Amino acid sequence: MSEDRGDIQALIAQIARLPGLGPRSARRIVLHLIRKRAGQMSQLASLMAEVAENSRECAICGNISDQTVCAICEDARRATGEICVVTDVADLWALERGRAFHGRYHVLGGSLSALDEIGPDDLRIPALIARISDEHVTEVILALAATVEGQTTAHYIAEALAPTGVTVTGLAQGVPIGGELDYLDDGTITAALRARRRL
Repeated sequence: MSEDRGDIQALIAQIARLPGLGPRSARRIVLHLIRKRAGQMSQLASLMAEVAENSRECAICGNISDQTVCAICEDARRATGEICVVTDVADLWALERGRAFHGRYHVLGGSLSALDEIGPDDLRIPALIARISDEHVTEVILALAATVEGQTTAHYIAEALAPTGVTVTGLAQGVPIGGELDYLDDGTITAALRARRRL
């Protein structure tokens, strides 16, 4: 029993390390899985093993897929000449949920950071520049975070792409739909004012 409890504690510790979870949430998840071990736990373990074995980065955009080239890059309808540049795969999936963008993506794999010693060659910036001529790209949309690192990365990419003549745009920033000014931070309000448009 003590050996089993050790395995259970190890599982709780591993799950607690996942983003957004802590020890209490991890304990609840593990207890739930143990109670449902005949169905959910064995199926979850099997799926996790398959994903660990088969998942890989798309050779073109950096998305996560079980194929060498992801479904988005394979889809000829998405060859619109537009590439949306994102920091990581989570951002790509968030944009896909909105179904507002119908072009292709490029995942950088992080942001430039002098503090963390992350330079352009540590990200997928050279691969982005190579795609411009290979895919006849007409517009690059920089969907990067409104942080110092994100904006530094956006500025670097815009300068690197300048010689190609491709149009470089960024996402508008400001008040979210349904947002009330009283609850927004000063930076968001300032960005909203700067990105104002004629009504």
